[in-house]
Amino acid sequence: MTPAPVDPFDGLDPEQTAVVAAVEGPVVVLAGAGTGKTRAITRRIAHACLSGAHDPRRSLAVTFTTRAAGEMRGRLSSLGVGEVQARTFHSAALRQLRHFWPRVVGGEFPKLIDRKAGLIAEAASICGIATDPAIIRDLAAEIEWAKLTRTTAAGYPSALQTLGRTGLDGVATTDVAKLYAMYDDLLVERGLRDMEDVLLLTVGMLETRPDVVAEVQAAYRWFTVDEYQDVNPLQQRLLELWLGERDDLCVVGDASQTIYSFAGADPKYLLGFEQRFRNSTVIRLVRSYRSTPQIVAVANDVLASATGDAAAAGVRLIAQQPEGPVPEVVAHDDETVEARWVAERVRSLVASGFAPRDVAVLYRINAQSRAFEAALADAHVPYVVRGAERFFDRGDVKRAITLLRGTAKADASSDLAATVADVVSGLGHGPAPSPDSGAATRERWEALQALIDAAAQFAAADEAPTLANFVADLDRRAAHSDAPVADGVTLASLHAAKGLEWRAVILVGLVEGLLPHAQATTPEAIEEERRLFYVGVTRAADVLALSWSRARQPGQRGNRTPSRFLAALGTSSTGAIDVGGVTKRGRGTGKEQRTKKRGIAKCRVCGKGLVTGAERVLGRCRTCPATIDDALYERLTAWRLAESRARNVPAYVVFTDATLQAVAEQQPTDVDTLADVPGIGPTKLDRYGTVLLDIVAGNAGSVTTDDAVQPVSSAALRSDESRNPAL
Repeated sequence: MTPAPVDPFDGLDPEQTAVVAAVEGPVVVLAGAGTGKTRAITRRIAHACLSGAHDPRRSLAVTFTTRAAGEMRGRLSSLGVGEVQARTFHSAALRQLRHFWPRVVGGEFPKLIDRKAGLIAEAASICGIATDPAIIRDLAAEIEWAKLTRTTAAGYPSALQTLGRTGLDGVATTDVAKLYAMYDDLLVERGLRDMEDVLLLTVGMLETRPDVVAEVQAAYRWFTVDEYQDVNPLQQRLLELWLGERDDLCVVGDASQTIYSFAGADPKYLLGFEQRFRNSTVIRLVRSYRSTPQIVAVANDVLASATGDAAAAGVRLIAQQPEGPVPEVVAHDDETVEARWVAERVRSLVASGFAPRDVAVLYRINAQSRAFEAALADAHVPYVVRGAERFFDRGDVKRAITLLRGTAKADASSDLAATVADVVSGLGHGPAPSPDSGAATRERWEALQALIDAAAQFAAADEAPTLANFVADLDRRAAHSDAPVADGVTLASLHAAKGLEWRAVILVGLVEGLLPHAQATTPEAIEEERRLFYVGVTRAADVLALSWSRARQPGQRGNRTPSRFLAALGTSSTGAIDVGGVTKRGRGTGKEQRTKKRGIAKCRVCGKGLVTGAERVLGRCRTCPATIDDALYERLTAWRLAESRARNVPAYVVFTDATLQAVAEQQPTDVDTLADVPGIGPTKLDRYGTVLLDIVAGNAGSVTTDDAVQPVSSAALRSDESRNPAL
């Protein structure tokens, strides 16, 4: 059956509605993290096409990843405008280059390579330049930057000086230029091109052939560019050639998420859009539909201290989700202890109902993953390491799908997951990878396991879960770049996490030298590191934990310092965030602000430093004897259950167990002592202060659920009448 058409304006907030209504370009949408930008721009395209303002066959939507392009194609198709092209810059350029190649160049189209390492190593050997795998990776990144900024090998040394860019450590600038030239020579000699060459050749073709550029401009009339803050000079030039003298362009971006400057990305194109197009429509999406108010407050705190043009154009988010648990900042003695804590924290999340795939551990550099992989393996927690190779392009995945396709012709089994598991076992897939296996072996295992997990999910959701239907679903997902993943905790770098989200996120290694990275030595570089931290924070929907360690190895002197970005937390965060020795700006209610320096919390029983966030909330080690009033705790939990049911939210959204235990232990008698209980910030103090004090005073029977949800002003809480149990 054909799905009923969707009203493009249905269910949108006022700002999203403004985006959809602005069908005439130029339009710039400044969209904060989790504000529904993809929903808004796909609805805009649908409205423009369905109303006749745009021709879907002449509309092109461009984004940066195959996954994002696939998601956009799926949404456009469901909105009834599947004819609109949604592609990455590379995909769109490659399509045009292939089409015009016989006319412009002639001969066989070159073979494209997606990995440079082999040729770079060969070029280095020819040039007599010593390398190792790390240097080769750095050289590959440097060549990519040069091509994306249209810097030639001959012009490389002067470009570094002009742009104030430092060269590679351990490799002379002249050697980089020489190797770059040799690498390009090897490509040409062997009839090869890399992915950056696709953009370079397409731009060169459009710049030198008026007939070709005229044909391309006639083919596409309306343009939408997502993640516009990540555009590099070469992509910007390609977009300008597509547009010509027209201004039928809608760009969407967030300068606060510019994290790819090392690859040539430049937010100046987003920030300068209004100057280039004087009649621009500017719309800001500010309502966060992803994260709890507590996480949104942390995100806003991260950007509060930012400087520069990107900071000025940043979006201050407004949370739309129900309240959740307070984000925690946890300090550890060393990285080994940190990794074990992360594994235990993940286990507790899974035990509380989170699926492993709902949780992510994010770090600054890939080398940090090993300790967390080992700790998760020891804790028997499944995990996946997010890689760069596209799922459906993997040779092992292609072979598995081919086998599944052949099996589907004769298979009549009712157990789909078991059938898929049997098929992939023929490729050497076992129940778990070897603990000592290398990265390539683990990635192969994860890819094949993802097929088995996808089969189980398909069987649970589809009315006819046959193998043939499952293979057809895989074909659909491949067309939309919707790759399945194994059900495991995600380990990923902050860069690789861009554009993704999880229910729970743990950011690790938050120390000076890692975030910001030691190589970030300029104010501009520090600001990009801050934005990277912001991206990490805004990946979390419900739970956020921030972790750092005082030493790298056990037994080493703990002379590390927490990231300077942690010191910015607390200016607007609801609830308590103990940042373990970092100066924190205090919070008050209304206009009142208190500032204090909070060190590492000490147990009020034994005097030792507290480690976990839950211990800090309780004010004591979990192993120390509690002074809790059990009857009071039961009254508090009973009230919380009634309140959570009335608000239709999980109980922890009202208060966590640890916070209620702290109230039952400390038994605050007035609003000031109640406000000092970690986990009770100004928002919850206003909403629940009166009811909590009444329950502590033994007057729970006088408080109804309806009373509890009524907001009470801070001033009223501090008045003598509000403390009178008779009220």
